[in-house]
Order: sequence, then structure tokens, then C-alpha cells
Amino acid sequence: MIRALDILFSLLGIICGIPVFLVVIILSLLDHGSPFFKQIRVGKNRQPFTLVKFRTMAIGTQSVGTHLVDPSSITELGRFLRKTKLDELPQLFNVLLGQMSLVGPRPCLPNQTELIQERSQRGVFEVRPGITGVAQINQVDMSTPRKLARYDQVMIRRMNLSLYFRMIVATAVGKGRGDRVRTALA
Repeated sequence: MIRALDILFSLLGIICGIPVFLVVIILSLLDHGSPFFKQIRVGKNRQPFTLVKFRTMAIGTQSVGTHLVDPSSITELGRFLRKTKLDELPQLFNVLLGQMSLVGPRPCLPNQTELIQERSQRGVFEVRPGITGVAQINQVDMSTPRKLARYDQVMIRRMNLSLYFRMIVATAVGKGRGDRVRTALA
């Protein structure tokens, strides 16, 4: 049932979002010349896939967890896209292709070995990663791998239609801030 909803909502989001996609693409081309950011992430069954987002950071920014990125790497347009979560829109194509779900654990990078280990031990890779999830709603990011994996595990065990819709609504009203760039590097 959740996969059917993922397909329906991602199709609706893509179709209704076409004007937004076009505006962001044009602004991105004018701002930094490259509208899309593509990155290999770890998906269901630990299979790699290419995650697509609107670019929010300068071209050439190091490919590390968002919590490790220098805040000065974010472009002016990128700040707006991140604040409004519009940078996530292209992931609807990942959902449509079956690589992601709207709700699930955020996909990690292949070099985040501690998080991969924690998630493997908890069965987190048995489900599709998501655009949003319980950890993001509760401000838990990839800087705390064990805590994040525990949140992911609990979400997977409790996943039902009610939780699915609550996560989507909570994200839509501005609660999802888990994987954000820190204002100062630790």
C-alpha cells in the first residue's frame, strides 16, 4: 500500500511541480550554472543508487555528510531552496523509480561506515530510504550514527499508514530539519 502511495504522490508532485522545477532550473543556471546535484547513496539492501537534488552548494564542494560541510559552501539560492525544502523535489523521481520512498531512513553516503554498520545491525537496509522520516522530524542527523540508526529502526518497526501521513505532513509544515549544515564546524 505504501509503495502505491509513493507512486501516486510522487507522480502528483512531479506533475504539479513542473512550474517550480522550471523556475528553479532557470535560477540555478543563472546562479551557478548547474541545477542538479547527483550523489551515490546507499539504498535498500545496501545497493547504491544515484540520489538527485537541486544543487544548493558550490560546485566542487566535498562529498561528505551535510553536517560536515562548511556553511560558506551554500549558495544564496541554495539557502532558499534548503529553507523551503525545494531542493528535495527531484528526489520524487528517485521515489518513482523505486529507489526511495517518501518516508523512510535518509539514505547515507557509502563512506559513512559507522552509520552503515549501525543500520546493518538494526535491519534498516531492508527498506527503501526516504525523503523524510522520524529522525529528521526529531532533529537527529547523521552526526550521531547510533542514535540515528535507533530512530530508523523504531520507525521501520512502527511504520503504518498513519505514521506515513504524519511524517509527510510534519515535513510539509516545516519540521524536517535533520540533515542540516551546521552554522559552525565542530
